[in-house]
Amino acid sequence: MSFLKKYHSIILTLVSVVLYFLFAYTTQRTEFNQLLFLWIGLFACYVGLLKNKQSSFAYLAGIAVLFRLIFFFALPNLSQDFYRFIWDGRMILEGLNPYLSLPETFIEQHDYPIPQAKDLYAGMGTLNGSHYTNYPPMNQLCFFIAAVFAKNSIIGSVVVMRTIIILADIGILYFGKKLLKRLQLPVKNIFIYILNPFVIIELTGNLHFESVMLFFLVFALYKLHQQQWFLAGVLLACSVSVKLIPLLFLPLFFQWFVKNDASVFKGFQKLAFFYITIIATVVLLFLPFYAPELIVNYTNSVGLWFRNFEFNASFYYVAREIGYLFRGYNEIAIIGKIIPILTSCFLLILTFFRKNKSLKQLLVSMLFALSFYYFLTTTMHPWYIATLLILSVFTRYRYAVLWSFVVILSYQAYANAPWKEHLWLVALEYIVVYSYFTWEVFIKNKTHSKN
Repeated sequence: MSFLKKYHSIILTLVSVVLYFLFAYTTQRTEFNQLLFLWIGLFACYVGLLKNKQSSFAYLAGIAVLFRLIFFFALPNLSQDFYRFIWDGRMILEGLNPYLSLPETFIEQHDYPIPQAKDLYAGMGTLNGSHYTNYPPMNQLCFFIAAVFAKNSIIGSVVVMRTIIILADIGILYFGKKLLKRLQLPVKNIFIYILNPFVIIELTGNLHFESVMLFFLVFALYKLHQQQWFLAGVLLACSVSVKLIPLLFLPLFFQWFVKNDASVFKGFQKLAFFYITIIATVVLLFLPFYAPELIVNYTNSVGLWFRNFEFNASFYYVAREIGYLFRGYNEIAIIGKIIPILTSCFLLILTFFRKNKSLKQLLVSMLFALSFYYFLTTTMHPWYIATLLILSVFTRYRYAVLWSFVVILSYQAYANAPWKEHLWLVALEYIVVYSYFTWEVFIKNKTHSKN
C-alpha cells in the first residue's frame, strides 16, 4: 500500500499511456464495448491524477503533453471531418475558394483539383461532400498550413493539424493559469480541462479545432481582465473566426463595459468600439474569400444545423416526439427556428437581469448561456462540450466534467449498421447530466449561498 501511495501518479500515468495508445491505434468508433472500456479506464486515471495533491504543476503539464503526443501519428478514429479539413486547405493552396464549390461536383465531373481528391472525398463521405464548407477563415488558415507542409500526404496533413491543436492547448494551459491567478482561483483547476481524456481524444485525437478557438477565447478573457479591451476584441474575433460559437457571448459583455465605467456614456462608447473591433476583424478575415455567392453558401451551410441535422439532442428529441404525436411528422423545420429565439431571450435575461460586472460573474453567465443553447440544440456533437469545460474551470460548477464522461454513450449509434441512435442511451446520458446540473446549480448553490 505504501508503494502504491508513493508512486500513485506514476502508476496512473503509465496506465493512461497504455490506454491512450490502445485508443489511438487499435480502436474504431464501431467497437463500442472497447471504446467504453478504454473511456472509463482513462477517466478513472484522470480523476486519480487530479485528486493526488502531491503531483506538481510541472508534472501534470508534462504528462498532459505526453498523452497528446501518443496520438501524433494516428488517423482520427471517431470522426471523418478531418478529410474535409484537408480538402479545404488544399483547395486554398491551389488558389481555389473552398466556400464556392462542392467536393461532390468535382468528383461527379471527374475533375480532381487537388492531390488525393478521390481518397479525401471517400473519407469525408457523401453527406459532407454535398454541402458547402462551414468552417470560418481562421480555421481555414489551419487547413492551409497543413496543405503547405503536406500537400500530398493525408497522414502528413494530420500531423501538421495535430501540432497546431497541441500548441493551442499549451497556450490554453499558459493563459488559463495566468487568468486563474488573476481571479484568485487554484491554478491547478486548469487541469480539469487540460488532462480531461475527452479533450485529449476529441480534440487532439480527432482533430476538432475547439482547442484553437478556446486558446483565442481564454487569451481574450485574460486581456479583458487586464483592461486591454481592443486586443481582447481582436482575439475574440479570432476565436469567432475559428468557430462561430463565441458570438453567443457578445451580449453578455454589456455590464462589463457599461456598469463598470464611472460614466455610462463612456461605457457605452467602449462597448460599441469593442463590438466594432470584433465585427471589423471578422469581416477582414473573411475578405480574402469574398465573392457574391459566399454569404448565401455559408449561411445555408450553417443553417443546416438548425433545419436538417439531428444527433444526441435532449429537449429537441422530446419536442420532436410531441410533433410526431400531434402532427404525424418531424417538426425540425419549425423547432429549428424556435431554438435561436429561445436562446436569444435567455441571453437577454442573463445580460440585463443577472450581475455580470466581474469577470467571475461573466464567466458563469457564459457557461449558463452556452449550456442553455446546448440543452435545446438539434445537434450536440461530443466535442462541443469542450467550451463548457474550459468555462467551468473558472467557476465552481463541474457538471460539464460529468457530461464529458457520459457523452461517450452517444457513440453507441456508430456501432449499428446502418447508423442509428439508441434513444434510451441518449436519455440515460441526459438524465445523469440534468440530475447533477439540478443538484449543483439549484440545490448545492443555494446551500453555498446561505453559508
